[in-house]
Amino acid sequence: MRSRTLTELTPLEQLYDAAVGEPLPLPPQLSGLYGELRLPGARRRPYVIANFVQSLDGVAALGIPQTSGGQISGSNTQDRFTMGLLRSIVDAVVVGAGTARSVPGHLWTPEYIFPSLADEYAELRRRLGRAELPLNVIVTAKGEVDAAQRVFQGEVPIMIVTTEGGQRRLTQGAGIDPSLIRAVGKSGEFSAGAILEALSRDDRRGVVLLEGGPHLMGDFFGEGLVDELFVTVSPLIAGRDGHERPGIVAGREFAPDTPILGELVSVRRADNHLFLRYAFASPESKKTEQ
Repeated sequence: MRSRTLTELTPLEQLYDAAVGEPLPLPPQLSGLYGELRLPGARRRPYVIANFVQSLDGVAALGIPQTSGGQISGSNTQDRFTMGLLRSIVDAVVVGAGTARSVPGHLWTPEYIFPSLADEYAELRRRLGRAELPLNVIVTAKGEVDAAQRVFQGEVPIMIVTTEGGQRRLTQGAGIDPSLIRAVGKSGEFSAGAILEALSRDDRRGVVLLEGGPHLMGDFFGEGLVDELFVTVSPLIAGRDGHERPGIVAGREFAPDTPILGELVSVRRADNHLFLRYAFASPESKKTEQ
């Protein structure tokens, strides 16, 4: 499987790169496939990068149970390689409970999404001083998770961020180990900032990867907590016909009153797929500019 998958994997064609930040120590095979990957230096809060795939007409989820972004990307090899690369440079991967339920057998690790480069991803984590595996963080305001999912079976480090009400449901109904739960609010909702605060309390202060879903993305964008967005644009036209097919952000409206503008950092290409990277100024930096 390793040789066949790698045979299908050609290097991403670099069309533009602003070369911002410090280069990461990618092993030769990873740098040969992706090129140089840079990140800014440490900040007071975790540095949040998000990764999504969307269709050419802006659909990020088909709204069909048990389907994932692979339906949008066509399980593109370079997209899965890039997902693995991003997972390999972070301390934690954050997903909403709905996203987790849509892929019940998933583990948010580099080797799960692209096993052919598991050794190279592991070497990169060692070079960066990261833990062996990224912390898998499941966010659920109401405590709605399926304890039978693979992610809860002890293969990966796990944290569930929820409210006090969700915590009761998780411990009493789902039978989740209380040591895995961080309660950050009393009501059915809580802020994106509270999620990062929970990670900081557990010394996850470095880099956090946000992989959805769209409502969680809306919360992070709404609080100015997305530092960078990696988005793969698939050549697929998905269409919409009544049922919900959200884009990468849902549950919030920003334009025209409070538009959020990204700065293009890089553009890469693999056949008919585009790999875009945008940076977003923090609210603090915006105030400084004004």
